[in-house]
Amino acid sequence: MRVAQVKEFGGPEVLVPAELADPVAGPDEVVVAVDHIDTLFVQTQIRAGAFGEYFDVAPPYVPGGAVAGTVTSTGAAVDAVAWAGRRVVAAVEPGSYASLAAVPADHLAPIPDGLGLREAAALVHDGVTALALLDLTALKAGETVLITGASGGMGTLLVQLARSMGARVVAVARGEEKLALVRELGAHEVIDAGSPDWPTQAREVLGEAGADVVLDGVGGELGVRAFPLTATGGRFSAHGAPTGGFAPVDPAEAARRTITLLGIPDVQLTPERRVALVTRALSEAAAGRLRPVIGAVFPLERAADAHAAIEGRGVVGKVLLSV
Repeated sequence: MRVAQVKEFGGPEVLVPAELADPVAGPDEVVVAVDHIDTLFVQTQIRAGAFGEYFDVAPPYVPGGAVAGTVTSTGAAVDAVAWAGRRVVAAVEPGSYASLAAVPADHLAPIPDGLGLREAAALVHDGVTALALLDLTALKAGETVLITGASGGMGTLLVQLARSMGARVVAVARGEEKLALVRELGAHEVIDAGSPDWPTQAREVLGEAGADVVLDGVGGELGVRAFPLTATGGRFSAHGAPTGGFAPVDPAEAARRTITLLGIPDVQLTPERRVALVTRALSEAAAGRLRPVIGAVFPLERAADAHAAIEGRGVVGKVLLSV
């Protein structure tokens, strides 16, 4: 099978095409002929050698993520009638940057009729995490939510989902193109993160009370500046780290203001929970209530270019690979 493999830690150029043996389905597995592959910013950081304390990978390795494709073979313990030939999505850790993937059958979610494989691939991680965060923060109709990184793959989904739940959505993104997108997706107010005084602008929009929920998908200094915009007694989720680290919020200050702090450890999901959430996301998309924003698609052989595009931050929405 064809893969994109990280030969050593470094820049995008270390991600190179390679050939590996085709996988064979184990007793409770299926083999998926991959059509589209999800990419995440964190994959570029791992490739560069970061987060070794969280991800146990060593070159050469094939990055792990998620795929959308068609089941081509099934293991002895798998119901072939139920799964053979089905269009499915699945998280694949490791080894998703590949033309074939062996996946446990209980990790699969069928793709509803009317939804494309490309769109489905864009929802496997970001749709799951977005729904998990909204469940975790218990966002309610009538509340105000501030979303940083709102023009990214997950941010665009959060904007749509929060709006559909009846929340007032204040979206933070950088530049006119991205601001126009999140406004189109349903944000009630938009704030340009490129402005040095964006927190002041956000405060004017939010009012003195602040946001009931802050969903920080950026981290670093921007996340730190977003934290004071959280209402007393509110919820702050530091789940994004494309800046190189999660927002380093002071727990004592959060406790003083009775703010509930949440982070990526709070959305570590069992396979069963992940399948349930991705099924919800796919159903919403198939019904036309959720639109994944796909900014660029690169062939598998150009995975290095995909990583360069992600790191360049010029792409609006998701970057995918096609096989």
